[in-house]
Amino acid sequence: MKNKFTENKIYTIAFLTIIVLISVVLLMFIASITLPRVKAQQDEEVRQMLAQMFEDMDDFELSEDIYSIIKGGEVIGYAFRGTGKGYGGDINILIGLNSDKSIKDIVVLSHTETPGLGSKITESSFLDQFKGLTLEDLKLSKEGGSVDAITGATISSKAMVDGVKQSIEQKLEEMGE
Repeated sequence: MKNKFTENKIYTIAFLTIIVLISVVLLMFIASITLPRVKAQQDEEVRQMLAQMFEDMDDFELSEDIYSIIKGGEVIGYAFRGTGKGYGGDINILIGLNSDKSIKDIVVLSHTETPGLGSKITESSFLDQFKGLTLEDLKLSKEGGSVDAITGATISSKAMVDGVKQSIEQKLEEMGE
């Protein structure tokens, strides 16, 4: 003999709803426990990248997505995230500027460019070309600039140059410079 209560469609819906609610509450609880650890780890990763970029840095301050790099109480540079539209998708970049607004260094945080070709944008032979450049110099060499494109990866190279240039222009405007 079957129980009429358990055969009822409302019972099934109510049971599944309770299971989903319990799962959501557990996930929220676990997220609230792990969120501070994840945030601390992300902050440490940023600190390490900034310390690598600005070797003489004492500290940094974050204000409206712009890191002000400090040494001896003085601002010696700035860093911020930028994005370029590459062949395979977005290229996320950390850009460091000297106090004179020339490029200190750039680091590719993530990309989806073609392995072995477009992914060469992460190599120091390409990235080192950006060091010391100003906005005026920030173009591919075939456009009269100072950055040589990667052979076979012109779209990725241009995406990097354009992404860095647009990000710097945007952040300098936000900073009122």
